[in-house]
Parts: sequence; structure tokens; C-alpha cells
Amino acid sequence: MQVRSAVIPAAGLGTRFLPTTKSVPKELLPIGDRPGLQLVIDEAVGAGIDHFVIVSNRSKPAIESYFEPAPALVAALEASGRRELAATISGIGSDWRVTIVYQDEPRGLGHAVGCARDAVGDEPFAVLLPDELMGDSSLLAHMNGLCLRSGGSVVALKEVPTDEVSAYGVIDPAGPVNDDGEVPIADLVEKPPIDAAPSNLILIGRYVLTPDVFDEIAALRPGAGGELQLTDALRAQATRAPFHGVVSDVSRHDTGNPLGLLTASVEWTLRDPQSRDELRSFLDEVTSRPTP
Repeated sequence: MQVRSAVIPAAGLGTRFLPTTKSVPKELLPIGDRPGLQLVIDEAVGAGIDHFVIVSNRSKPAIESYFEPAPALVAALEASGRRELAATISGIGSDWRVTIVYQDEPRGLGHAVGCARDAVGDEPFAVLLPDELMGDSSLLAHMNGLCLRSGGSVVALKEVPTDEVSAYGVIDPAGPVNDDGEVPIADLVEKPPIDAAPSNLILIGRYVLTPDVFDEIAALRPGAGGELQLTDALRAQATRAPFHGVVSDVSRHDTGNPLGLLTASVEWTLRDPQSRDELRSFLDEVTSRPTP
């Protein structure tokens, strides 16, 4: 069995990017020459996922438009000799499929994931937060395999300095981290005080969840901020079933703020053989100038 579906919560209004996000969804802002949303999908495709459930907002029709076929555009690109770009455009959704569902009111990440229940069905699935970009598919592929081997949910983890833990969800380990970076989890705590944090292993934006999490989400009561917190549903799973984390050093960018988006775009462009030398020369020139 393979984890085939991924839920991507994309209903937020992107207020930290206003006024741009007044008309352009944050998830479609470019990282190099690709929308951030497409990079998240590419990561998941590399881990064997071929069905994407986008939890959107009815005020963001551009999300739907991005996935619609554009035969006239493809034909125009081919006619002008830009066949590689035409293939990229026509390839959107050709080897994988998209289902759009809606979160009609902002009730938290747990509620957003719950909106995908009917589209996902009764199978394990991934949750990918589009504000976080991973450098490759290795972490998600590892998590998929661990979920299927253990029969329980899996979360992605990162080790951080202790003085940073209060900004994140933190795990309470039930044992040591093994040589593969896998750790059993007894509990999860949302944004604990530094002196009460059970570890320095924080949740990052990748989850592979067993479908019984939907029952836990349906039973949630408002938590922090008056929202339905996904962490609370995961805590309930951890009390009664195998639950693991994977500690990874895969490169990661938080693109939920303008500076994070910019640094991610720089790194992705430096990976492009056609652009990296020119960008590197530009950065060398800019950084060598006297500070104004």
C-alpha cells in the first residue's frame, strides 16, 4: 500500500503579504520560476503521491484557475518554439490529480484538514503546509514508509535550540531517536514555556496521518486562539496508537513571510544552471557595495 493523497491547506488570506495577496493567492507567489504551491506538489509527487486535495477559500479563484487546462496558451507557446515551457504548462495535473474543497470560515488547521475528509477517504494521507518548502522528497518518502510499517501517524521534526521551542509544537518522546531519525512519541504540546518543554524537537509542516484522525478532528473543541487545533487531534491519536516522528536535516524554508519567500527564491534560483551564475554575480556585486 502506498500513501497516495496529500491535503494542502490553502484557505488563508496571506495577510503578511498584503497588498499583493489582495488579488494573488500567497500559494501562487513565485519561488524562482515556480509557484510555491507547485514546489510542494513536486516534492510530494517525488514521494509517490498522485492525488492532491487543496483546501481553498472561495475568495481565491486563482487557485482553481492554476489547475485548469490552458490549451490556447500551450498552442501559442508551441507555435513560438517554446516547447519546453509548453510541456511544463500542459503537464500541470497530467500525471496527478487535484480535488478542490473549501474551508468557508477560518477555524484552524484541524478544521481545514477535516474539510478534506470526503475527498481523502479511508486511507493514510499526507498533510503538507504550503508555507514550508523542503529541499527534496526524502523526508516525506521516509514518513510514508514509516506510517505503513508502524500502522500509525507520523510527524516531521526538527531539533532546535531550547530557547526557541515556545514558538512551536513540541513532542514528548516515548524513547530515543534511532539511527534512522525515528522517534516514538508519547504526547505533543503546543507552544510550551521553555522551562516546561518536554524536548527540543519541534513539529515542522509535514504530517502523514492515518484516517482515524478525522474522527478525532470531528470531536475537537476550540483550543488555542479559539481554533480547532490539529495538534489536539494528534495528541488523541498518540494516546491509543503507534505514533512516531522523523527527525530530519533536509533543507527547509519558511515562506510564510516576505523575507522567507525571498531567501527561498534565491536558493531555488541558485540551483538552476541557467540562472545561478548570473544571480551569484549580482549577489557578489550587491554585497560588496558599502553599506549606505
